[in-house]
Amino acid sequence: MTHILITNDDGVFHPGLLALVEAVRGIPEVEYSIVAPHRNWSASGHVKTLHRPLRVWEVRLTDGTRALASDGAPSDCVALALLGLLEKPVDLVVSGINPMANLGYDVSYSGTVTAAMEAAISGVLGVAFSLNSPADLSGSPDYTASIVIARRVIRQVLAHRDTLPEGIFLNVNIPYGPLEDVRGVQITRMGLRVYRDKLERREDPRGVPYYWIGGEAPTGIPEPGTDIGAVAAGYVSITPLQLDFTAYPVIPTLHTWPWEEVLGQARAEDDDE
Repeated sequence: MTHILITNDDGVFHPGLLALVEAVRGIPEVEYSIVAPHRNWSASGHVKTLHRPLRVWEVRLTDGTRALASDGAPSDCVALALLGLLEKPVDLVVSGINPMANLGYDVSYSGTVTAAMEAAISGVLGVAFSLNSPADLSGSPDYTASIVIARRVIRQVLAHRDTLPEGIFLNVNIPYGPLEDVRGVQITRMGLRVYRDKLERREDPRGVPYYWIGGEAPTGIPEPGTDIGAVAAGYVSITPLQLDFTAYPVIPTLHTWPWEEVLGQARAEDDDE
């Protein structure tokens, strides 16, 4: 029986995690385990905790489902599960459902996405799910449509995972709203995210400065073929990502640089000292 690991970056008790559990629970011939952080790790990026021990304990979700909580990051939770915390090997890692979209450069910050990346590092396919909720939404998002879509995506992944090479993981972004408003699915590339970050300097009661990185919510350029463009047009965006960050087109350019001068100059400077 296929064993799926469920995790997230918003914390084990976040409703988005329970939504993903509901999505997986509706797939026949599948068993699942939950290992998720005990607190919010949003925008944590890809973290590996090496400087302290990691704690894990059993909790119950609001519907009574058994889960394991950890004081580690989302990527730690995946590493723990794949390295032997769970008795059975994991066949697929799913992460989310994040309440806000993870588009474009967000993938480098997102704990949701980097949990899927951690799976790929261990040779297991990972899928990150995010919901493009409105920035001004009050209260918890409605995950109804995203549960159905996530379930369908996971079933497709399970049916065709052998066609993907190792080192690949998927970033899925779902438009917000009722299922009937979703126009379809697009396979996309990463789009251009636009950040409007600001640095705010403040002082504590003792006059010591501290800083906040804030600003307006990020936007993006809705170019056709990109994740940003697809979600803006009402489509589910599925972006294949890879562990190999190498910028292959730049390698020939770098070969034209006079690298032999680097060592020669370094030796000359060393002789002068």
